[in-house]
Amino acid sequence: MRKILKIVLWSVLVLVLVVGGLLGVFIYKVKYGFPVSYETEAPKIDFPTDKPAILLFSKTTGFRHGESIEASKPVIVGLANKNNWFVYETEEGGVFNEAQLAKFSVVIFNNSTGEVINDEQKRALEKYVENGGSLIGIHGAGDDSHHWDWYENNLLGSKFSHHPIDPQFQSADILLDAQADSLITMGIPKTWNHSDEWYVFFENPRQKGFNIQFTINGDSINPSGNILFVKDKNFGMGKDHPIAWSKNIGNGKTFYTSIGHNGVAWKNEHFLKLIENAIKWAL
Repeated sequence: MRKILKIVLWSVLVLVLVVGGLLGVFIYKVKYGFPVSYETEAPKIDFPTDKPAILLFSKTTGFRHGESIEASKPVIVGLANKNNWFVYETEEGGVFNEAQLAKFSVVIFNNSTGEVINDEQKRALEKYVENGGSLIGIHGAGDDSHHWDWYENNLLGSKFSHHPIDPQFQSADILLDAQADSLITMGIPKTWNHSDEWYVFFENPRQKGFNIQFTINGDSINPSGNILFVKDKNFGMGKDHPIAWSKNIGNGKTFYTSIGHNGVAWKNEHFLKLIENAIKWAL
């Protein structure tokens, strides 16, 4: 009997250690991403002369929102066909060089997580935006796995804290902000409903000079991100909880929305209109 009890106890201990190890790896990947080699070879791109060019960048080294990424690609290509845009879609960072970036009107970080480009490529993107280019970030592009001060200061305006856990996805009314840019919000109702994984940031980007486009009532959701040993993520952003915002950066522009965790978002006509408008505004 003692032998059986001993085996059971050792089995439980091993199981706890394995689960703890896997959880630790998962948390590390979400927060930091896994180190990978950076692509540095410039790709061959045939840029059309009669269409604005959009770089759709979907590389991830952190948590991968695969469903949303795959759902987004045909949608954005469809928007490009509708509006006579050229889309170059890639997960290779070699395109982030000054010469090629200068040929794009808009760069979209499409749920890109982790450190996806090297320091030289980061400086090229910073210069690109400040000299008149535009950078758009979707959902996972706003998490805290990028470790890039310029990116955080100029695209996000705040540091990501967490997202709700129980429940992870919550329905909320999305509200047009009083200071919204009509070019970005054109054709979208003042109030519309959507269910998503609502990101919680430590600060409100409104306080950093960003132009808020849409919000949710943060008091209408359960913002707690507590899970297992994490007990300090029980706060939200309060009633004023932005979910889409923009800013002029130097001669360029940035736009970010925390909507878009899964493929459902890419079936929401109002979200699609927001992305289409944001690209038009960025152009």
